[in-house]
Amino acid sequence: MRISPEMTKAINEQISYEASSANAYIAIGSWCERTGFDGSAAFFYEQASEENMHMLKFIHYLNGAGAEAIIPEIDKPQHSFESLQSAFQFGLQGEQTVSRSIYELVDMAGKEKDYSTYSFLQWFVIEQIEEETLFQTILQKFDLLGSDKLAIYQIDQSLASIRSQIVSKQAKQV
Repeated sequence: MRISPEMTKAINEQISYEASSANAYIAIGSWCERTGFDGSAAFFYEQASEENMHMLKFIHYLNGAGAEAIIPEIDKPQHSFESLQSAFQFGLQGEQTVSRSIYELVDMAGKEKDYSTYSFLQWFVIEQIEEETLFQTILQKFDLLGSDKLAIYQIDQSLASIRSQIVSKQAKQV
């Protein structure tokens, strides 16, 4: 299997996005941990682990295709937030950026008639739907419950069950 130099370059850019996302989630998790949001810290550290796994999937794909996966340099991420809600809004914006990038890769693979890459990317399309839904659902909880201390505590404590519900729901739809 051969992929074009343009697709190789684009996938290497995606590797960079995934690495930056993982790093950003670690920074958010660290802020949450310092601020006393233990549920949120665990949530963001798990998100970082997932982004790292996504990066590795792209690296393995390029290496398996005989192309060179380039390990990116990572910029220092934002490490402080004005509120827990703003941390989740930042996360949603990051997921939306990654989704757009994945969709651009899918478009590129289709135009190049690179059906192997197109097929490989379908997992990421479904994954991004799940990721965006997860963040949107959490942000809806802030709208529903408010931003007083008890509401924020409830949201922080319920993140693991929210993740389970979204993942389970998405699995049924696939």
